[in-house]
Amino acid sequence: MPPSAPKKPTLPPTRPSTLFVAALGAAAVGLLVVTRFYSDMPGASWFTGASLLLVAVVCGYSAVQTRARIERRPGTRPVEPLSVARFAAFSKACSLGGALFTGWYAALLVYSIAQRGRLQAAADDLLPTAFSFVAGLLLVAAALWLERACRIPRRPDDESTEDGGPASA
Repeated sequence: MPPSAPKKPTLPPTRPSTLFVAALGAAAVGLLVVTRFYSDMPGASWFTGASLLLVAVVCGYSAVQTRARIERRPGTRPVEPLSVARFAAFSKACSLGGALFTGWYAALLVYSIAQRGRLQAAADDLLPTAFSFVAGLLLVAAALWLERACRIPRRPDDESTEDGGPASA
C-alpha cells in the first residue's frame, strides 16, 4: 500500500438540521418535564436570559474581531491559527447549547401561554421565559456567525475538493 498523505484536521460546519433536532428534542423533553413537574419547579428567572444574551454578545463581538483579523484589515494584528480553532470549537458548543436552551424555553413558553389564565405562576413566568427563548435564538445566530467568521477565505489559486466544495473551510 502506498503511503497516503496525512489528513488535515477539519471541523465541519454546524448543520442547521442538527440544531433543529437538538432544539426539538429539548422542547419535547421540556414539555414532558414541565407538564409533570411545573408546580415543583422554581419560577423563571431573568438571569438565564441575560446570561444567554451576554454569551451571544461575546460570540458576536468575537465574530467581528476574528473576521477582521483573518482578512488582515488595517489596524488589526494577525490572528493565531490556534485561536481561530478555539473560536470555531467555542462557536459549535454555543450553537448547540443555544439550541438546547431555545428548545427548553420554547416548551416552557408554550406551557406558560397555555396556563397563564389558570395559574398565576405561569403568568408571572411568561416574560422571563419569552426573554430567555429570544436570547437562546440570538445565541444560536451569533454562534453560527462566529463559526462562519472563523472560515479561512478561499484563495483564487486554491483547488476544490472532490465534492466541489472549497479546499479549506
